[in-house]
Amino acid sequence: MIIYPAIDIRNGKCVRLTEGDFARETIFGDDPAAMAEKWQSEGGKYLHVVDLDGALAGCPVNKNAIADILLRVSIPVQLGGGIRTEQDVEQLLEMGVARVIVGSVAVRQPALVANLCRKYKERIVVGIDARGGIVAVDGWGKSGDIKADELACRMADVGVARIIYTDIGRDGTLSGVNVAGTAALAVKARIPVIASGGVRDIEDIIAVKDAEKNGVEGVIVGKAIYTGTLDLRQAIALAERE
Repeated sequence: MIIYPAIDIRNGKCVRLTEGDFARETIFGDDPAAMAEKWQSEGGKYLHVVDLDGALAGCPVNKNAIADILLRVSIPVQLGGGIRTEQDVEQLLEMGVARVIVGSVAVRQPALVANLCRKYKERIVVGIDARGGIVAVDGWGKSGDIKADELACRMADVGVARIIYTDIGRDGTLSGVNVAGTAALAVKARIPVIASGGVRDIEDIIAVKDAEKNGVEGVIVGKAIYTGTLDLRQAIALAERE
C-alpha cells in the first residue's frame, strides 16, 4: 500500500483546508518544494499535489511552484486541480508530472477522459470528491448531480486505471478515513482506489491497510502529518509491511 503525502498549493504557499472550505485555510509553509523535500526525506515514495487556485480557476495556476517541486524531488508526483483540457494534461506530463488527476471533466466530459486514457494509460487518474455520496465539482463548490459510485463505474468503463476518492466532509478534519465507503467504491468499480480525507493517526493507516483486499491501494495523508498526529515514517513502514 502506498502512502501519499499531500501538498496543497494556494497563492504559492503550502496550505490545508478544512472540509474543502477555502475560508478555513491553514498555512503550513511558504515553500511547497521544501515541504516536498521534507516528505521525501522522511521516506515518501509518491507525492500528491493539488493546485487549489487551479481548482477554482478551472486551469492550472501554480505551475512555477509545481515545476520547482519536480526539480527538487526524485520521487513521482501526481497532480490535480483545474485540469480540464487535453492541452493541460500534455503540458503537465511534459513538465514531468507522473500522473494527472482529472475531476470535473469526469462528470462533464467523459468522452475526453476516455480519450486521455487511451492516449496516456495509467498516467490518468480520476479524482472523485463527494459530500454525502454525491460528487462535487469546480473546486468542490458545486454539485455534480451524480452519485460517487455511479461515476466510479462509468470511469472504469471508459478505461480509467485508478480513482482517488475523497470524502469532503472528513477532509482536513482529522476525524478518520471513510474506509467502508472507499472499499465499497473499489469493489463496485472493480479498479484500484486511493483513499483520501480524514486521516488522523496510525489507526487509520491500519484500517486502510486492511481494506487492501477490497482494492484500496493507497491513502493520502495531509493535515495529520503537518500537525504531528501521524508520523509519516511509521505510516510508511506499516503500509509496506507484507
